[in-house]
Amino acid sequence: MTAITIRHRTTYSYDEAVSLGPHRLMLRPRESRDLRLLSHEVTVTPKAELAWSSDVFGNAVAIASMASPTDRLVIDSVARIELDSEPWPVFPIAASAIRYPFLYSDDEWTDLGAMTVRQYEDPEDRLRIWARGFVRGEETDTLSLLKDLNAGVAAALGYREREEEGTQSPVETLDLGTGTCRDFAVLFAEAARALGFGARIVSGYLSNPDDPDTVGSAEAGSTHAWVEVYVPGAGWISFDPTNRGMGGYNLVPVCVARDIRQTIPVSGSFVGNPAAFREMEVEVVVSR
Repeated sequence: MTAITIRHRTTYSYDEAVSLGPHRLMLRPRESRDLRLLSHEVTVTPKAELAWSSDVFGNAVAIASMASPTDRLVIDSVARIELDSEPWPVFPIAASAIRYPFLYSDDEWTDLGAMTVRQYEDPEDRLRIWARGFVRGEETDTLSLLKDLNAGVAAALGYREREEEGTQSPVETLDLGTGTCRDFAVLFAEAARALGFGARIVSGYLSNPDDPDTVGSAEAGSTHAWVEVYVPGAGWISFDPTNRGMGGYNLVPVCVARDIRQTIPVSGSFVGNPAAFREMEVEVVVSR
């Protein structure tokens, strides 16, 4: 069991006072059998009212409403958790799913729904052709296939930090040969869906104090994106294509979603001179 503190600060600066619209916050870590949330506090300056709810995926969402005009908005999130995940987990995959290809049950197929549907246009089906290259025969070990696909993303592409917002489509990432963790996650999820798996995007934090050179980690911690694939018997298995990782070790999930655009930690608007916006700064520190 490892105790971890996550400090996530988002600061918006403006050249003049503006009126702030409601801001949507997804900052509370998701509790599970591997993650126990000890405490979580969100502080907003100027003072805000927080209304908490759950979205369709079961993620905790807070809507922050600010009444006072301001030239600076600061959103501070501090979470303390206990993480209990193995670095080399063993997954109890159902006998019916050990070999690929396999069929989900009717209930699983219905419930997975949009998680099995590709989200990006690919008229030439290039992604499915690329993903099929990891299938070693008419029948292959399911977990080995997913591990090969996971490692194949990092092997084929170079990691590149990118400041601009948005995510590349899978085909763009293959063409460019580079991407960020969110680009790698989208590529892996779409490739898994192209092979018939149910997959979802995960956003959260990466904590690797024993390996500060881990790709996608900035100093003591960073926001991070990875993927979970549903395999009968084992359930949702985490894959981090940026670091070729499998399982939840050193991964702190905050939200899961069908599409990467549904995982933005902080989003909102303001009313005023559009040129008043100066900058946004994000600071994340993950410490043990």
